[in-house]
Amino acid sequence: MSWKQTLFISIGILAIAGAVTVLIFSTEPTAEQSGATKATPMLVDVTGVERDDYRPTIQAMGTVRPSKEVNLSPRVSGEVEALSDAFTPGGYIEKGEQLLQIDSSDYRNTLEQRKSELRQARADLNIEMGRQDVARQDYQLFADTLSEENKSLVLREPQLESARSSLESAQAAVDQAQLDLERTTIEAPFDAHILTRNVNVGSQVTTGETLARLVGLDTYWVEATVPVSKLRWITLPEGDKQRGSEVRVRNRTAWPPDTYRQGYLFRLIGTLEDQTRMARVLVSVPDPQAYKTDDPDVPRLMLGSFVEVHIKADALEDVVRLNRDYVRDDDTVWVMNDGELDIKDVEIVFRDAQYAYIKSGLSEGDQVVTTNLSTVSDGAPLRLEGTNTAEPDTSQASQ
Repeated sequence: MSWKQTLFISIGILAIAGAVTVLIFSTEPTAEQSGATKATPMLVDVTGVERDDYRPTIQAMGTVRPSKEVNLSPRVSGEVEALSDAFTPGGYIEKGEQLLQIDSSDYRNTLEQRKSELRQARADLNIEMGRQDVARQDYQLFADTLSEENKSLVLREPQLESARSSLESAQAAVDQAQLDLERTTIEAPFDAHILTRNVNVGSQVTTGETLARLVGLDTYWVEATVPVSKLRWITLPEGDKQRGSEVRVRNRTAWPPDTYRQGYLFRLIGTLEDQTRMARVLVSVPDPQAYKTDDPDVPRLMLGSFVEVHIKADALEDVVRLNRDYVRDDDTVWVMNDGELDIKDVEIVFRDAQYAYIKSGLSEGDQVVTTNLSTVSDGAPLRLEGTNTAEPDTSQASQ
């Protein structure tokens, strides 16, 4: 067989195969599907809301500081000859309690010397008073011939004034010596906690030298910062006898859980904090060292510690309190309404660490969606756990 015959036979076979293939595909039955799949509602959880009056909490951070502090100094010089057992760092002392004694020998001697000078001045005055009687007799003899200037000299009025001045000066010297002697005993100026002590028995101290650092036991302050926008929701005292908003102070790193100290808003400091530009307030905490209580579970405030401050704000009337996680972008809230998603704009009047307080935009009984949704649009179908949903409506494919 020639190559030409072989070529024609091959072309023929390929042509027949192509024709058969076209015939098969052209006569294959097609599947048809009638109907459309219905959209499946998204499964969500909801929570109901109600309107009520609430007192939110303003949370801030603050530093514990003493409300009363003094560097104890002597007003006389000398050698320390005795110290009180309570006069130690960390000790507690009461007002008027003796802390240390400075050697008083020199001051006692000075007092006796001044008393002697006072007695001499009193004697000089008595002698001068006796001379006054003689001077009056002389005056009666020359009364008609003496001028006013000579009259004063005859009656020894300058000598009398000098004697009286000497007596007053001597009395003042005695009083000063007595005061210096009393100042050799150093007493506590108020109920205090001793932070540092800089002297011991035998120390030589001078006037103005720091003996110890004391802080008052009555109250400590917590200096905290709060947003300026929150100031209108807190109460500041108008007088020393009035108390401001209630405050709870917590130290989570040092105290057991749910442990706190009760305090009160005391003052608004008139400057903003440099870094954050927030308002600075003082919180007063009474008996910070738990010195006046017998309860061993009451925690003590440590000066310089960083603590949480929870300020109870003024009451918000007729508002909805909603977890902040359920407030969406641009202050919107997702609500389930007749099985559909309703995106509502709300007016938030206050936010604290956990809740948003909504004045308008939500109604009593609204079902707020708490589930995070990937696709959000008004009218999107929703369903709750346990509710029946329509199954996709499909027809069988026909051959």
